[in-house]
Amino acid sequence: MEFYGDAPDVDLTYSDVFLVPRRSSITSRLDVDLSPGDGTSATLPLVSANMNSVTGARLAATLARRGGLGVLPQDMPLQELDAAIRWVKAQPVQWDTPLVLPPEATVADAARLLPATEGHGIVVADLDTVATRAIDPAAVAGPLGIDDILGVVPATRLGTALPDARLGDLARGRTASVDADDIESARHAFDVIVAAGAETVCVLHHGHLVGTLSRRSALRTTLYRPAVDASGRLSVAAAIGINGDVAAKARALAAAGVDVLVVDTAHGHQEGMLRALRAVADLDLGIPIAAGNIVTAEGVHDLVAAGADILKVGVGPGAMCTTRMMTAVGRPQFSAVIETAEAARIMGAHVWADGGVRYPRDVALALAAGAASVMIGSWFAGTIEAPGELQLDAAGRAYKESWGMASTKAVHERFGRLDPYELARKELFAEGISSSRIYLDPLRPGLEDLLDMITSGVRSSFTYAGASTVAEFHERARVGLQSAAGYEEGKALPVSW
Repeated sequence: MEFYGDAPDVDLTYSDVFLVPRRSSITSRLDVDLSPGDGTSATLPLVSANMNSVTGARLAATLARRGGLGVLPQDMPLQELDAAIRWVKAQPVQWDTPLVLPPEATVADAARLLPATEGHGIVVADLDTVATRAIDPAAVAGPLGIDDILGVVPATRLGTALPDARLGDLARGRTASVDADDIESARHAFDVIVAAGAETVCVLHHGHLVGTLSRRSALRTTLYRPAVDASGRLSVAAAIGINGDVAAKARALAAAGVDVLVVDTAHGHQEGMLRALRAVADLDLGIPIAAGNIVTAEGVHDLVAAGADILKVGVGPGAMCTTRMMTAVGRPQFSAVIETAEAARIMGAHVWADGGVRYPRDVALALAAGAASVMIGSWFAGTIEAPGELQLDAAGRAYKESWGMASTKAVHERFGRLDPYELARKELFAEGISSSRIYLDPLRPGLEDLLDMITSGVRSSFTYAGASTVAEFHERARVGLQSAAGYEEGKALPVSW
């Protein structure tokens, strides 16, 4: 990356800069390869933050199916983390994970999981003989045979039916299925769904449900490459803290099949982190180790020397974070990424830019600054696949709850087993927002909808720079400084003007 003009004497964040177009031979956005090249199996430079309100098993599986990497949070009990990892590994790669509810469930029950939006559907099935898992209230452990399936209710139907209507009644006559062995390609799958006149179809293999498929998901299969492990299963990462028996937890998660370990704490450049990193690195588990958070080259040097392969960079830029206002600690994110990415490159490591991303432009700028991947938190929290049930405000707008990982709510989840006195002591030092409504974008309610928007913008950024890979983009990106007025000039005018 180079600056358009003199390099600045002050630290910068994403809104302070812009990308300058230059001569390019890239003729199509589809000629761009977004693989991060950071030693993980990801094919997209997008990582979901290890926050309780952002990454659960369902979001991690969906993100991996499109090439990104989900990081399960460290606050989950070890047994739940183990179950979540194994659940993700059991999900289909080619097809969508079925959303299954029993016939006695109501439209109101379904609406807590899925808004009335195109491209989604609910499989209604007799679950009397099928065990369900707590990992996802609408995911069955299987096997679910064709005789158990009563039909598929399109998500759009939820918006026109009464809240107390039974799904079993709505599903009658709506069964559409395809055999996995008969699908020759993603294009063929798309054509089959169109011919069936359905929004969502069941995919069967040897008479058992193995997934669902919509027109849009079939189309996405032609545009994205999944992140999979050596056995062809979806990839998933998991975070651990720096306290307790870190080595034992890391060993257990590796045994469950985790693909990347993230050793995480708010202040990553500390002795506790270095001890934890050495303990994990000494296990020689054969999987990448990410660690953070840091914002300096010195932090990169110390953490890589202790065993980190990937550095999480960012202190204070998150939407749910109040660290900078409470402590004055942190650093503008764009400059933090530039310095740490250069230091990491010299040491053969990589950087994940963590926080401060609000638009696709910010993702592109983080990659220009040298990040291999970009971590996204609150942006993903407002999606169908994020943990938690959908709720409606007084105006009928759908939202999910989100909170910071140092907030009082997070402290309760992390230390809820402590005695009341010790818990009260920890609450005194909580930081961050405990509850915030993250509204679903009516046009992009699902994680994949956001991925479409983000990757479309980033691919275009690469073409403007004349780069076909992440590494080339970092080399060719030319960045200029702008005023606050310049930043505002780049925004579209409101529709009502």
